[in-house]
Amino acid sequence: MAHRAIAGRTVSTETRGILIALSAMLLFGLMDAASKYLSTRYPTPQIIWLRYVFTVPLMLLVLAPQGLTRHFRSQRPFLQIARGLLLVIEIGLVVWAFGKLPLADVHAVLALTPLAVTALSVPLLRERVGPRRWAAVAVGFLGALIVLRPGLGVLHPAALVALASVLLYALYQVLTRMVGRVDAAETSLLWQLVVGSLAASFVVPFVWRPPALEHWPLFVLVAVIGGLGHYGLIRAFQLAPAVVIQPFSYTLLLWAVVIGYVGFGDVPDRWTLLGAAVIVAAGSYTALREHRRGVGR
Repeated sequence: MAHRAIAGRTVSTETRGILIALSAMLLFGLMDAASKYLSTRYPTPQIIWLRYVFTVPLMLLVLAPQGLTRHFRSQRPFLQIARGLLLVIEIGLVVWAFGKLPLADVHAVLALTPLAVTALSVPLLRERVGPRRWAAVAVGFLGALIVLRPGLGVLHPAALVALASVLLYALYQVLTRMVGRVDAAETSLLWQLVVGSLAASFVVPFVWRPPALEHWPLFVLVAVIGGLGHYGLIRAFQLAPAVVIQPFSYTLLLWAVVIGYVGFGDVPDRWTLLGAAVIVAAGSYTALREHRRGVGR
């Protein structure tokens, strides 16, 4: 009976984690739509800087009661700085790509990230990746080729920028795993916000364009829903294992299709949808293999 009670509680907790993760993906989709709208009117560094400006104070208010000095102490400060710089550059590339391509096309490429993390974890984390997971990485790359279609006259330079952002974000995640061995999650979050805001501050004076009054709410919205989305994702990972949550992150691609159509009239072609389906299948298989390995199957 006790075993059933524990099992029931575990399932309930994981279900809550999944629901929170799904909500976070919706928030990210809305944030990306607002970023896409702003990216056609304002320089990318300005959008990023204002996003950090509105997010950092909220984070400081949340962590202040626990002691900012304690959270700011890091065992690997240079890795934390590298993480922050990688993330702010990656965000910049993605926001720029949003201004050039439909949301669904960009997110179809970004869906490669979990597979890129798998590939990078071998040389950087010394993790063991079996032949089946390598096959999933290869299949995911095939899906990317279907989306990008190089050599067929349809490859947009912004798609290559999105692909570069995948590599940067995958490296950021690998470094996050590395610092996660010695630093708390709050420490990593605080460092990436501070480093990112400082880096953006060096660039924004050279590109600043006074925002129109009606656009200020959008700038605030990008920061607030982005912060809520990241908090929700952190909370989801606290309630359920990463291998359970990871496949549901692909629902962001679905939201990108829906929001892109409703908000911008973008309709992804069949090749983009096919390539995205291949990438999602490969990524989900990788998560399943990780789960089975974790339970000893």
